[in-house]
Amino acid sequence: MARGSRERIITGAVGMLARGGTKHTSVRKLAEQAGTPLGSTYYYFPDGMAQLVNEAVEHAGGQVTSALECALAAGPLRGLSGLIGWWRRILVASEFEEGCPVLSIAVTESRNGPTQQAVESASRVFRQWSEALVDSLVLHGVERDRAEEVATLTVCSIEGSVGVCRAEGSTRALDHVESMLVRAIADALPEEERP
Repeated sequence: MARGSRERIITGAVGMLARGGTKHTSVRKLAEQAGTPLGSTYYYFPDGMAQLVNEAVEHAGGQVTSALECALAAGPLRGLSGLIGWWRRILVASEFEEGCPVLSIAVTESRNGPTQQAVESASRVFRQWSEALVDSLVLHGVERDRAEEVATLTVCSIEGSVGVCRAEGSTRALDHVESMLVRAIADALPEEERP
């Protein structure tokens, strides 16, 4: 039971971060949403909001990393399609209210503030996503230096486009990014690996 309550609080924090960052994340609201007493949040997260936000970033990052690695098993182009499709579904289903909780922390929190550990976790998560793409590209014949450039371009483009999609209330930016990233990845692949 305790483990379930703790996980519900973390999952709730991921959702709140995705919708509004730490300024809209409240321990009281999280406890209510998880159906746990307010005091239990301090039991599960003795270091308070900073610990909770960090664990939410790690949780969200791990979920995306797992989904990305599964999608990339079919190759870099199919992996890209799977990742973009995943984001498209989240944006549309949330009526463009949810973005990336990892990016939310990276752009709103200080590397020297109380949520420093969460910002460091966000940095690690972005590297994990890039490394998963690099590994897939290298496996399919792309030289490592080029694979690192394409992976960085991919992660940064998708993350940025999700923010633009939220602001516009449309998938237009993500659709355009997908089109350009397909070209960038296809151009990086050896001829025999291209569609």
